[in-house]
Amino acid sequence: MDGVTSYPDLADKVVVVTGGSRGIGARTAQSFADQGARLAVVGRDRQALDSVASAIADRGGTAIPIAADVTDAASIAALADQVAEHLGPVDVLAAFAGGQGYPARSVQLTEQRWREVIDSDLTSVFLTIQAFLPGMVERRRGTILTMSSAAGRQPSQANLAYGVANAGLVMLTRHLAVEPGPHRIRVNCLAPSTIRTEKVEQNMPTEVQEQVAAMHPLGRLGTTTDVASAALFLASDAASWLTGLTIDVAGGRITN
Repeated sequence: MDGVTSYPDLADKVVVVTGGSRGIGARTAQSFADQGARLAVVGRDRQALDSVASAIADRGGTAIPIAADVTDAASIAALADQVAEHLGPVDVLAAFAGGQGYPARSVQLTEQRWREVIDSDLTSVFLTIQAFLPGMVERRRGTILTMSSAAGRQPSQANLAYGVANAGLVMLTRHLAVEPGPHRIRVNCLAPSTIRTEKVEQNMPTEVQEQVAAMHPLGRLGTTTDVASAALFLASDAASWLTGLTIDVAGGRITN
């Protein structure tokens, strides 16, 4: 499994990964499948989702692709129904959809763009959790992972709405860790810094990648496997007494 730690307790768990069509989400889905989990891979790009699910199947895993708009409550309700029908009760929810961090000066940020980013990166996570949390509470078990960003931990070149949305995800995680905690539900957050995804490779010139890597004490950009490995740990029994945390997968760049 490419050097990833094995977590036998994740075998046969039902895992939903939103934002699973590419990048961090796709790698996380593959990593859970490699542990023996059964996946629902969720996103808007059906062709990309099919590719991820096929790659998982080629490695002997189980995954169903589900196209859904996680900013729309009705679409998420339909998603939850499909997961229940095809895979059963959800053990792990990785709400990783988002990523509207394109730079923009705050004075130029329109109301429409503000609302689009907040809906994409914060409201979508709230709606997704609302669709799956009641079942977890009823069964008295479940693990939820949210995806923030280094931009939600300190000011960055990302637009203001993105920073606010991702800071909101940190508090959403802390609040939910307390409220359904007595039902044995754990909620933790991952906050990556710059990760070498397909988007970064395509849009960030090599020399800029090198400059950004040098800003991190560990001297490199993160990989999707770095984030997926942290997700596996937080979802596993190895982290059974950890909840309400935000893990900065940031190569030492974020230290508070």
